[in-house]
Amino acid sequence: MAGSANLSAVLEDGALAGGWWERIAFLVDGRAFTHAEVHEGAASTASLLAEHGVGRGDRVLLVLPDGIEFVWAFLGSLRLGAMAIPVNPRLTAHDHRALLEDSQPAVVVAGGELVDRFGARLVPAETLEAAPADRAGSPAVPVAPEDPAYAQYTSGTTGAPKAAVHRHRDPLVYFTAFARPAAAIDRGDVLFSVSKMFFAYGLGNSLFFTLLAGCRAVLHPGAAKPGVVADLVKGHGVTVLFSVPTFYAHLLACVGPGELPSLRAAVSAGEPLKVALAERAREALRCPILDGLGSTEVGQTFVSNTLTHQRDGTIGRALPPYEVEVRDGDRRPLAPGEAGTLWVRGPTILLEYLGKPEATAAAKDGEWLCTGDRAAIEPDGFVCHLGRVDDIELVGGVNVAPAEVEELLARHDGVTEVAVAGVRDALGASRLEAFVVLSPAARSSEEVTAELVALAARHLAPHKVPKVVNCVAALPRTATGKLQRFVLRSGALSRSRDM
Repeated sequence: MAGSANLSAVLEDGALAGGWWERIAFLVDGRAFTHAEVHEGAASTASLLAEHGVGRGDRVLLVLPDGIEFVWAFLGSLRLGAMAIPVNPRLTAHDHRALLEDSQPAVVVAGGELVDRFGARLVPAETLEAAPADRAGSPAVPVAPEDPAYAQYTSGTTGAPKAAVHRHRDPLVYFTAFARPAAAIDRGDVLFSVSKMFFAYGLGNSLFFTLLAGCRAVLHPGAAKPGVVADLVKGHGVTVLFSVPTFYAHLLACVGPGELPSLRAAVSAGEPLKVALAERAREALRCPILDGLGSTEVGQTFVSNTLTHQRDGTIGRALPPYEVEVRDGDRRPLAPGEAGTLWVRGPTILLEYLGKPEATAAAKDGEWLCTGDRAAIEPDGFVCHLGRVDDIELVGGVNVAPAEVEELLARHDGVTEVAVAGVRDALGASRLEAFVVLSPAARSSEEVTAELVALAARHLAPHKVPKVVNCVAALPRTATGKLQRFVLRSGALSRSRDM
């Protein structure tokens, strides 16, 4: 194995050389698994997959919740030179069939109630538990650093999901770009990620960072509810928490200041972190809040605030070796402070969208990738995230950036979440509407909505003031927590009373 570029072998060799072979790597439902058990289990799982015909160049679809079986199946696939493709086990049968057709895997690893969905290609997850005891481990197949290792599907907010393919060497870059310099993750940390490992954010947080730093991670197979997460953080002494802004907003509703004393850093990504929420989170969690930006196409975080360089209202600066620039609609670079589309360049930009050369070509410009985010870069390199390019609302013939309105309304202490969208009325006219989730401490909805309109009228130009404020139980989001603004635009959550 020495010198192999196969990621599974690189991680195994690192555990041996780093001295954390016998240390705990994962805590799952009260069970502890050492780094040794992780790598021995991966080798045995590779043998199991090989018995099912998996070999170099094949694809293995992983339909698994967070747990040791996911870790073994992921690393076991890579060990054979196959491509691991994790997907959300909570998708519908229709969605799973679509991903199965798109990815064309040699086998599918799934368990529980999903075993009937995948026919003859199924490898039951339950058989992986016996693999370490019953099978000799397969050696890692030699690969080149640039060879494909795994693929993950985009969230599909603007069309059908596409699988972004990444190399064996890419996770090493994620670690040296973000985990070490931005969050100072080392072997003494305990990590917990609200985002699951079948998402790019969660895969880096829970699997790659844990195995590269020699620390431990808490894995929770079930839904991440705020009370449950708070108990896990307390019970396991979690030091670094990874989540999305929406979850932090709900977590603050169930924990008081200082109730999670083990935390030394909280990482936020997935959507812009509003300044008001960042301030509340910092006060309640009593640790730095590191807001940043990553993507499935890049694999992990490429712009972020760090423990040593933070600025509220920004997502931080580009993390070396990544570079970012803002371009106009003709792909020409803009000057500092000018708003446009954010582009990124770096060594982990996706190899391709699996089986979609036209989509791959459309997303790239040479070594640069279009992120689809609107941003402005300040003269000192801090990046201001201004929403998605397709989030601009055309209201009465005037462009409105929802982020500005949302940032203001989020300051109200009666608001947990807020989103703004242009909605067409029965006559076809477009008007700006706000959709708010009230905080538990909020007064009546009538008072809060009136105060929000008054707040907007005091601070914003008239065309940016919402004509309607809708109080909703929850905002429509994808499985990754990203806002589905198109649902708001449809009017499905609107009410008729003008404010």
